[in-house]
Amino acid sequence: MIERTLITADALRALLARVEPVVLLDCGFDLTDPQAGARAYAQGHLPGARRADLDHDLSTAKNGRNGRHPLPTREAFAATVARWGVRPDTPVVCYDDHGGPYAARAWWMLRWIGHVEVAVLDGGRAAWLASGGTLESTPPVTGAAAAYPLGALSMPIVAADQLLGLLGKVTVLDARTAERFRGEVEPLDPVAGHIPGARNRFHKDNLQSNGRFRPPSELAAAFAPFGEPTACVHQCGSGVTACHNLLAMEHAGLTGSALYPGSWSEWCADAARPIARG
Repeated sequence: MIERTLITADALRALLARVEPVVLLDCGFDLTDPQAGARAYAQGHLPGARRADLDHDLSTAKNGRNGRHPLPTREAFAATVARWGVRPDTPVVCYDDHGGPYAARAWWMLRWIGHVEVAVLDGGRAAWLASGGTLESTPPVTGAAAAYPLGALSMPIVAADQLLGLLGKVTVLDARTAERFRGEVEPLDPVAGHIPGARNRFHKDNLQSNGRFRPPSELAAAFAPFGEPTACVHQCGSGVTACHNLLAMEHAGLTGSALYPGSWSEWCADAARPIARG
C-alpha cells in the first residue's frame, strides 16, 4: 500500500527498498517543445523509470475537433499500462519536473481505469535529487506484459455536449493562467477565452515556493469557495493541468469531481459553442 495522492522522495526511497516491483513513470513534457521530455529522460531519469509521454502514451489521435490531448479509450490505455509492466497490485509512482501536471495526468488516468496503488512524487525530479537520489540514462529492460484488467470507473468524465447542458448547474473550474482564462493571451489554441460561467483556479497555486504541494488543510480552504466537489467539473487547455487541481482536491480529501477531458482546445473548436472573455 502507498499513499494514493502524493508520495515524498524519502517515502519513495523507502518503498523501493522494500517492495518489488514498483513502476516509476517519467512524465516530463513541455507543451511548447513536445520532444523536450524525451530528451530529458534520455539524459537522466529515476532508476528503472519507464517513459510516459503525454502525446504518445497519455493521449490518442487528434482529429481537429477533440482537443490537443484527447483521452484514449480505457481499453487502449490499459494496454499501455500492461506494456509498462503494471498489474492491479503494482505500486506506481508518477513524476515530472514541472510541478506535477503531467504526472497528475498519468495519476488520474491510472485511477480512471481502476488502478488504486498510484501516487505522484511530490516535488518531482528535484525533490528526488535533493533527497540524495540518483539518476540513470539507460532505459529499463521490460519483460512480457500481462493484460491489465479494467477496474471500476471511479474518476468521472463529462463530454462537451453534456457540459453545455450543465452550464449554470455545476461549477466549471479552469486551471489555466488568469490571462489565458480572461482571453487576453492564447499561446496554444486558435481562440481565446473561457467557457461561460467558468471560474479560474491556476493549477500552480496548489504549490508552495519549493515546488511541492501545499498541505491538505490549505488546499481544502482554497477549494472550499467552489462548492461541493461532486458538482465541480475541471478543465484547462487540453485536459492536463486540470488533473493537477483534481489531484490537489483529492489530496485535501475532496473527492468526486469530474474532468472535461477535451477542455478549452476542444470547446473552442466548435464555433457553435458559446465563449466568454474577461
